[in-house]
Amino acid sequence: MFLGRHNHNLDAKGRLALPARFRDPLVEGVVVTRGFDPCLLVYPLDAWMPLAERVAVLSISDPDVRKLRRMLFADAVDVQLDGQGRVLIPSELRAYASIEREAVVVGVHTFIEIWTPETWQAQAENIERDGATIAERLADLI
Repeated sequence: MFLGRHNHNLDAKGRLALPARFRDPLVEGVVVTRGFDPCLLVYPLDAWMPLAERVAVLSISDPDVRKLRRMLFADAVDVQLDGQGRVLIPSELRAYASIEREAVVVGVHTFIEIWTPETWQAQAENIERDGATIAERLADLI
């Protein structure tokens, strides 16, 4: 389970050290892809495979399904953590999320999000402002 928020820097090669407490579930490999927001998503393989299978069975005759498949799969990469717990973020994905040197690594239960500090700050402000309304609207889920 991935919980918490951590600030990390990318090295000159685009490698990002993931928090030590996140690494054990990632030793079999990870998939890094575009987020629905301007961030990156990092899935351990055991969380990625069920998601990929659910998307794969959706009808490609639906234009939104085709777009979802492209969003998730076109820029996705499967990578291994190196010996220092770093993951290489391809330049195309870094550009999509505007990640240059600094990143905020956010645990979101079954997966990880990677944000720029500025974009994460805006998200945090939105959560603080709208949190009560969101909780009320989704009360049946919690």
